[in-house]
Amino acid sequence: MGIKEDLLNKFLFFDGAMGTMLQNRGLKAGEIPETYNILHPEIIKDIHEKYIEAGSNIIITNTFGANELKLKNTGYSVEEVITEAVNIAKSAKGEKYIALDIGPIGQLMEPIGTLKFEKAYEIFKRQVVAGSKAGCHVILIETISDIYEAKAAVLAAKENSNLPVFCTMTFAEDGRTFTGTDPITMVTVLEGLGVDALGLNCSLGPKEIMPIVEEILKYSSIPVIVQPNAGLPRVDGNKTVYDITEEEFASYMKTIAEKGARILGGCCGTNDDFIRKTVEKVENIKVKEIEKKEFTAITSYSKTVLLGEEVKIIGERINPTGKKKFKEALKTNNMDYILNEAIMQKEAKADILDVNVGLPEINEEEVMIKVIREIQSIIDLPLQIDSSNSKVIEKAVRIYNGKPIINSVNGKEEVMESIFPIAKKYGAVVIGLTLDEKGIPSKAEDRVKIAEKIINKANEYGIDKKDIIIDCLVLTVSAQQKEVMETIKAVKMVKDKFNVKTTLGVSNVSFGLPNRSILNKTFLAMALAQGLDAPILNPNNKDVIETINAFKVLANQDKDAKDYVKNYSNIDDKKEVNKENNTKDLKNIIISGIKEEAKEKTKELLKIKQSMEIVDEYLIPALDIVGKKYEKGEIFLPQLIQSAETVKNAFEIIREKISIEGKVSIYKGKIILATVQGDIHDIGKNIVKVILENYGFEVIDLGKDVPIKVVVEKAKQNNIKLVGLSALMTTTVKSMEETIKALRKNNINCKVFVGGAVLNEEYAKMIKADYYAKDAQEAVKIAQKEFRC
Repeated sequence: MGIKEDLLNKFLFFDGAMGTMLQNRGLKAGEIPETYNILHPEIIKDIHEKYIEAGSNIIITNTFGANELKLKNTGYSVEEVITEAVNIAKSAKGEKYIALDIGPIGQLMEPIGTLKFEKAYEIFKRQVVAGSKAGCHVILIETISDIYEAKAAVLAAKENSNLPVFCTMTFAEDGRTFTGTDPITMVTVLEGLGVDALGLNCSLGPKEIMPIVEEILKYSSIPVIVQPNAGLPRVDGNKTVYDITEEEFASYMKTIAEKGARILGGCCGTNDDFIRKTVEKVENIKVKEIEKKEFTAITSYSKTVLLGEEVKIIGERINPTGKKKFKEALKTNNMDYILNEAIMQKEAKADILDVNVGLPEINEEEVMIKVIREIQSIIDLPLQIDSSNSKVIEKAVRIYNGKPIINSVNGKEEVMESIFPIAKKYGAVVIGLTLDEKGIPSKAEDRVKIAEKIINKANEYGIDKKDIIIDCLVLTVSAQQKEVMETIKAVKMVKDKFNVKTTLGVSNVSFGLPNRSILNKTFLAMALAQGLDAPILNPNNKDVIETINAFKVLANQDKDAKDYVKNYSNIDDKKEVNKENNTKDLKNIIISGIKEEAKEKTKELLKIKQSMEIVDEYLIPALDIVGKKYEKGEIFLPQLIQSAETVKNAFEIIREKISIEGKVSIYKGKIILATVQGDIHDIGKNIVKVILENYGFEVIDLGKDVPIKVVVEKAKQNNIKLVGLSALMTTTVKSMEETIKALRKNNINCKVFVGGAVLNEEYAKMIKADYYAKDAQEAVKIAQKEFRC
């Protein structure tokens, strides 16, 4: 029996932390744990055997950071380190499965950072190939905080090995990952990509992660993994200790097992005693059956839309058909026009955006990829990828961040054979159009037969009907009046017979007739009453939106008419607010994150305002608004970074003007940022840099793995008042402390703020830092205080 078969009927146990065990055996600050596979294999083997003795039946290799970037200066290759790691695990006594451990790369991916999706894929591929050749039994992708990075890793694992793939992400107490992914979105995306088990690790202690575990179990149809830390870290003297005992940990893990998790283990702070106690506590619990969930879900990286609970709107405006200005924007690469269409549809309450860029005069593949990336950098709505070209669809869904809709497939054999493999591989929902080689049938019954053919064929490819949306096709009443009611009839028949979700392109019905809105809203009401789930329409059309709002009340979807009352109370006041909001000033442009438009608006403003007036009246207030939205969880990291980059564009124009006029710098003060010696993660530091610069501070970025003497020298040379230090690894907090000591010893009159995933307020005080910055917005407040801005 293999690991997949074992998962069907019993609990499996991972081991606990590797880093903690290595620190107890001499791993020094700044040392790369993975090099112990070659330098001290006996230590790694002993740790594995202790976990096996404790009851672990899945041993995780010491390869968490064994990628080409982290091993760059060690003198060892990825292949050497991984091969040795797998061989050590094989040689450990006892029966076990060997899981190749693959952790995060340590860099931010586009659009937040500079790491390209394709490059991330290649990095992961190299690890997967090495581990597969060495003989591991499963690929474990863990401690991922960016679902886009998880997608790159999963694709690399599935395309370059035949091994089972497990994937876990790490969540904060607010129930979201660092980049804003929530549990339902993680489950939807990873399950769609075909992983064999999913869950969470690291993050928090077992008590704190309980609500997140419950949410994952609510939506997952595959085995769930749970590997918490040994509670929350605290400082005891000069040591980091965790706040729960082995007994307490095991008791929580027993509860988690009873709730339905299948694979249990430990992360930071746990050891073989934690695993032993957990195995003992879970020993006599009956494995809970995994229920297949029937949700039809579409996601971005941070937002999941469920079809079927209430009407959802698919915005139709990003489509060149019948739109002269949009066609021109595509031809001239006017991305701002397209992004404004996306923003307007989101503001008009669209739930999903259709994206179609099909014009014969352009390279559809390149433009589709660019448009998707740009839209996803500023908007969190899921997208519907709309093309008649299967190559365009595959390229688009591959780089899409989330689980999209593919629009579309139909009853033609060749179309189904080209699209269904793509939908299955990338876990997309797909729209099935009820037409075939003979065209669109005039009768509802014949359209239903095509729907059945599509559903059955999808099933042959392993696509569940929950991932099929049927479009019974709207014909124009001006040309095919008799067929309009056949469409309405077909919607009901499809719902009743197959219980699948439905969509229609509503506005098609009125082409060629005057006052189209009357026909559109009436046809929409008729279709909604027969079971239409997700109409494709223009959300800026007041009449159709009012029809949907009214229908939600009448169909008991808008409980107690709460949204209806909110939408239609004080309607005159709302008109004034909307009128005000539609004035596109520089502040709104920054909040929306439209970079090129920011340049043009800044040039206009410089004709009537001084540089610092623009900074103080527009740039800083806009960033403050964005920062507050981020702190409240209304937006997430990609939008925060995009707004910051938009400010950067405005700043560039202002700096050019100042340079020409020979005026003084607009910088408010110099700040040094560095990731400390021994730590090669610069994700947090880079975010802080972007935000600080856009609040008007000059940042001297020393990079990552920065020697202590370099920080001291640069601080002296530049007469620095504020230094920011970052560390992401527990092993490098000591290096951070030594850097602070060196700054004090050299009598440099500066304040130090620290940040990073492993730090908290208590840590900061222990290592004698002046401030702890939990995120980039806190770093801005610290800088403003120190420079009295």
